[in-house]
Amino acid sequence: MTQSIILWSLAAICVVAGFVGVIAPVLPGAPLVFIGLVLAAWAEGFQYVGMWTLIIIAVLLGLTYVVDAIASALGVKRVGASKQAMWGAVIGTTVGVFFGITGILLGPFVGAVAGELIARRDFMQAGKAGVAAWIGFIVGTLGKMAILFAMVGVFVVKRLL
Repeated sequence: MTQSIILWSLAAICVVAGFVGVIAPVLPGAPLVFIGLVLAAWAEGFQYVGMWTLIIIAVLLGLTYVVDAIASALGVKRVGASKQAMWGAVIGTTVGVFFGITGILLGPFVGAVAGELIARRDFMQAGKAGVAAWIGFIVGTLGKMAILFAMVGVFVVKRLL
């Protein structure tokens, strides 16, 4: 009984921290939600939520990384930016993670601007690409939030059925 309470408590903490981590990207949001859901399944001996459900949730976890990487690049593409700007947005988003919240917020912008300047575009176009990358990042964050809700939803539906 005590182990179950501890696991459920840790699961709840991980899931809540994971959702916070998507909004304030200092915490690894999606992995924390996944860990929380695995702990919740473990708390009940995987009786209700088993391996296949956790695999589906893991695939959704992987999808959050795809959304994260692609969102900024698609934002950049929308304003007619160069391929270098699209790659810059992807690289900036990825590298930005290692520089805390400032890097996460500025990475897509800086990467897209750098890509446009490498492509020998003017500063105005580079700025547009940077803003588009940042908007793409925000849209990607909303997409990740939706995927996290889907992860929890899959767990809850399986648990209740």
